[in-house]
Amino acid sequence: MLALTSHAYRLGVMIELSERTKANMDVVLEETCRQLPHGGDHDSRRFIAERLIEAAQSGHSTLGELGIIARRALAELKGKGR
Repeated sequence: MLALTSHAYRLGVMIELSERTKANMDVVLEETCRQLPHGGDHDSRRFIAERLIEAAQSGHSTLGELGIIARRALAELKGKGR
């Protein structure tokens, strides 16, 4: 589960993430981390979560959009050998 508040920051301005966006982020994070051994270590999960937060702050909030971002982050992790 993502440890998020209901607010995020974009360009120094606080924005509120909807409950649906936060729920989508949680679902995508869990689905993505299932592909990692033991559900992923803390650093790997945090890396993917940070990418999801950045995407949500940029307005990407659907399961499809967030899933693409998470898969890219996962591929980047695997490329780094984490």
